[in-house]
Amino acid sequence: MAPRGSQYDFIAGFARHLLDALPNAFFIGFTGTPLDRADKNTRAVFGAYISIYDIQRAVEDQATVPIYYESRLAKLALEESERPRIDPDFEEVTEGEEVERKEKLKTKWAQLEAIVGTEKRLKLIAQDIVEHFERRLEALDGKAMVVCMSRRICMDLHDEIVRLRPDWFHEDDDKGLLKVVMTGDASEGPRVAQHARSRARRELLANRFRDPNDPFRMVVVRDMRLTGFDCRSVHTPSLHTIYLDKPMRGHGLMQAIARVNRVFRDKPGGLVVDYLGLAHELKAALATYAESSGRGRTAIDQQEAVAVAVAVAVAVMLEKYEVCCNLSHGFDWSRRVTGSPEERLSLLPSAQEHILA
Repeated sequence: MAPRGSQYDFIAGFARHLLDALPNAFFIGFTGTPLDRADKNTRAVFGAYISIYDIQRAVEDQATVPIYYESRLAKLALEESERPRIDPDFEEVTEGEEVERKEKLKTKWAQLEAIVGTEKRLKLIAQDIVEHFERRLEALDGKAMVVCMSRRICMDLHDEIVRLRPDWFHEDDDKGLLKVVMTGDASEGPRVAQHARSRARRELLANRFRDPNDPFRMVVVRDMRLTGFDCRSVHTPSLHTIYLDKPMRGHGLMQAIARVNRVFRDKPGGLVVDYLGLAHELKAALATYAESSGRGRTAIDQQEAVAVAVAVAVAVMLEKYEVCCNLSHGFDWSRRVTGSPEERLSLLPSAQEHILA
């Protein structure tokens, strides 16, 4: 078995040497999240699946707990004074994308990062996370992870949460309920230096996060592949809630939600809280990674799925309603609510003229 990451390098890497040394060998892969990209495709390298152990079977065997989904969409607002900017970590996030597509994504990513990271929105997100997590802790002891789009947003959101709950913060690594874990260099300034710890310090935080009795309850990250704090290897069974405020899809999204499905004491399930409307991406990922005879697609509970659909529909309706209110600014349409049927009908021609004008 080759180390993960070298399995697809058939030009000059370890897999190439194995193939040359063992030309008649069978290549068999074991993975929880097969890749389906142009440069890394699990089926293209290893062939068709021999056996699939999907999400539903794992839950039935009590190897994992069910995963539930909750949509808590946050309204986006971008002030005129705010300008989109390129996040320095963009290249790593979009690794493997074609150059032309990457350039298009870069513009969209910068614009979305600017909108998602506005001060007003982060205040709303921080308030919601604090209140939501405290309610979770009242019902179930455990830990939470917050996934953000960029290091800037991680730090800004951390500061907003600390503003609401000062007692969650402590400058020492071995104390405090809330921490940001990210890479960086002290030369980037004191603010980055506060959160960009060395490998040894990140390992200390990883050990704290593993310990269900440690008061370190919430970690804020940009990426889950942080050296020294790899959440794929740092199994934290007591982690029961993940807050997603970052565009994710495919195997990356599946790896994220799988962080909360570990069996732990009387933990009834893991919860994925979505602030960006990732329900469609989650369903698409489940269709890809849980396709054993159509099983395993119950990570989104049916009632939760209905609630998600309703929440999305209401959000769209409110958006359209606001557009209509703006279009009708200066026009008195109060009789549409209080007037007689004849009066309400008589409003239509004048309303039409107002809009067309």
